[in-house]
Formats: sequence, C-alpha cells, structure tokens
Amino acid sequence: MAHSDRETAIVILAAGLGTRMKSDKAKVLHEIMGKPMVHYVLEASLSVVDSRNIIVVIGCQAEQVRSAVTEKCEVRFANQPEQLGTGHAVQCALSQIPENVADVIILCGDVPFISARTIDNLLARHREAANVVTVLSVNLEEPRGYGRIIVAKGDTIERIVEEADASDTEKAVTLVNAGIYCVKSDFLAGALSRLNTDNQQKELYLTDIVAIASSAGQRVGTVISPDPAEVIGVNSVADLKLAETLFRKRSM
Repeated sequence: MAHSDRETAIVILAAGLGTRMKSDKAKVLHEIMGKPMVHYVLEASLSVVDSRNIIVVIGCQAEQVRSAVTEKCEVRFANQPEQLGTGHAVQCALSQIPENVADVIILCGDVPFISARTIDNLLARHREAANVVTVLSVNLEEPRGYGRIIVAKGDTIERIVEEADASDTEKAVTLVNAGIYCVKSDFLAGALSRLNTDNQQKELYLTDIVAIASSAGQRVGTVISPDPAEVIGVNSVADLKLAETLFRKRSM
C-alpha cells in the first residue's frame, strides 16, 4: 500500500438516485461494460488504501448498493438517509473515519474513470505543498455544468463557485472542479460544521470548505488532471452511453 506511514482514508459518495438516469436504480449501480460503475471507483481506491480505510456513503437503495460494494471488498459504510448535499454526505461519513487517519480523499461513486495514479498524485502533491485542502481540477473548453475554480494571487484557490451561483465573469472561467478532494482530517470536521445552505440549491456544498480554508489563511491548492475524460461524471443516460464507448476504446 502506498503512503502507509501516514494513514489515508477514502470516502466514496454513493448515496444518490440520479434522477436523470430515467431509472429507479441507484445511480452508482448502473453498469458500464457489465460492471456497476462504483466497482471502478473501488478498484482505483484499493490500489491506494486498505479496504478498511474506505468508507462508502449510501442512501438511495442502501441495501442494494451495500451488497454490490461488498461483492468487491469489505469496506465501512455510512448512511445518508436524506440527500442534503455533498457536504452533508461527508458529514455522515465522519464517524466512520479511523482516528489515525491524517488525510481524507473524497471521491464520487459516479466518476468511474478515475485512476489510482491520479489519486496517488493528488495525495502526494497535497502533502508536498502542505495544503489543508487540495482539489482535483480540469481545464474544459466547455465548462458548462461544472463548479468554477477561482484562483487568488499565487496559485492558491480562493473558492469554488457552483454554476447556479456564478456571475457571468465566473462562468467564463474554464478551470473546473472535478469533485475530488484531499483534505487534512483534522481540518475536515470543523470545516463541515461551518457549512450552510445559503445557495441556489439549498444544500450543504462540500465545495464551501475551500472558502472556509482560504478565508482562514490556510493553504488550498489544486492538481490539474491532464486527462479530462478521467473526471467525467455519469449523470444521465447519454453520459452512460458515452462512458461505455470510452471504456471500449480504452480496453481495445
């Protein structure tokens, strides 16, 4: 296992239904190449940490998701009975994070292309820079739908603004949030307790921990993924078809 000197935990967010999937099946159970997409995220995670340091947040169809995950490996589970946002999902996972963990990596169960190499690189860069939060980002020519990363002087991140809350100037930013983070565990709980629902979606956004850290003068950095396809989220039937096509190309 990499980085065994300082324990790392991985939290995988897998509680959503995914209404745009036009199905009553939990989003992460939709299959790509005959495998539930959450399995791809688990495989990448298992190359970075031990399974006992993986926490999967479940909600919609909790038992089915638990069963699909357990087919792959024994992990810890956290329940998110109501989906009140990404920040709330990580709050639900806090009690399952082992005490000896120094850094927490947060992944999405619907981002199946994420690689162990990218996760490892995010963790390494997070530690080298002594960041409190490190965000995986990507440059997109068409950033529509993604949260924009607002960079301050130097290369530190000031905040992430969700598209629904962004001004026209902010919408022109092409550096976007991939929804994957590495966070110092001793910062995480306090930051999560300060989240509020003062936004368009009336949800607890995990992205707000960036502004909490930067306004306190703590280091927030970013690692830009060289491969935009790696951070594609599968949110709709069309995305699922695209993912299937991409996987076929990559496995040829």
